[in-house]
Amino acid sequence: MLNVGDNAPNFEAFDQNGHIRTLAEFAGRTLVIYFYPKDMTPGCTTEACDFRDNLARIAHHGAAVVGISADSVARHRKFADKEGLSFPLLADEDRTIVEAYGVWKEKTLYGRKFMGIERTTFVVDADGRIAHVFEKVKVKGHVDAVIDVLERMGA
Repeated sequence: MLNVGDNAPNFEAFDQNGHIRTLAEFAGRTLVIYFYPKDMTPGCTTEACDFRDNLARIAHHGAAVVGISADSVARHRKFADKEGLSFPLLADEDRTIVEAYGVWKEKTLYGRKFMGIERTTFVVDADGRIAHVFEKVKVKGHVDAVIDVLERMGA
């Protein structure tokens, strides 16, 4: 897992519109990167819609939002269209990004162990360093907590 002060690992992946997105394109501004398990599931939909509904508040602090999961570009497109998501959803099908950020972990559900994305959010400062890490995110109230961090950062 990455720690506060670490350089954010670079990424390069297609978004839901088929455009390549990289960490470098956000240089000079704060970036909220949220990792989530799967498009169109209840918790992930709630989280995405909370970010959608609060984009103006986040932008007020000069920050952008990127969601990342192992879903395909086509699935991201369907999810974004269905929920009206205007921020980038990156397709990390080979799990390169989730592994670089340390969020691909063993999980347990109903006694069954499997590998998956642990819901985690990173706030990356304008210099590309990790400013805050939210581990094992609980969806309810999460976006407000992210905005509180942006306010404290003066972003």
